[in-house]
Amino acid sequence: MIYTEDQIVKVNGVVLPGLVKSIEVKESAQIDEQEVEGSATKPKQATGYEDAKVNIELILDDTPTQTKYQRLETLRAIFRTPGQSVPKPISIVSEDTAAHGVDKVLFKGLTHKMENKKEQLTVSLEFWEYVPQTIQTTSSSSRSSSGGGSSGGSSGRTQQQTALSSGYHKYLQTSRGKSPAVDDASTAAALDKISQMPY
Repeated sequence: MIYTEDQIVKVNGVVLPGLVKSIEVKESAQIDEQEVEGSATKPKQATGYEDAKVNIELILDDTPTQTKYQRLETLRAIFRTPGQSVPKPISIVSEDTAAHGVDKVLFKGLTHKMENKKEQLTVSLEFWEYVPQTIQTTSSSSRSSSGGGSSGGSSGRTQQQTALSSGYHKYLQTSRGKSPAVDDASTAAALDKISQMPY
């Protein structure tokens, strides 16, 4: 979780080292330009909104206990923990991001720049707004109970099974003959004839 309060930024409970120089939040729309033959102007078509971008700039100096590169390593460990293969969405809390409705982000980029004449590092952190994708699913039970066609089909099948049952019942009551293997023979003889039949 990221907290920004009075120029202090925390990521998962760890205070980001250094001085927060700036926090920038950028929102933009998706607009396509279309070319029309014979027209100098290009009609524009709005297609939606892009995810917001959050940029934080820090300045890292040496301290009595840590060098600026050790402090940079702290930032890198927050960006990518050992064994992490995919960035995970994290919460962000600040007045600046809340003003844009951004509450979850992905840690997109970590850049540092060393200036020759200054004994400090300028570090840029880039976050992209995280908007989870929701997939709508329907259960088969809700479809079968709500769909009138499927219930009508099941009742049609029940009527057909009843008709087949009565016809089959009549068939069972008629004299259908005997098995050629039995032919009035005893059980042992019938089994013997069955064992002689080709497979």
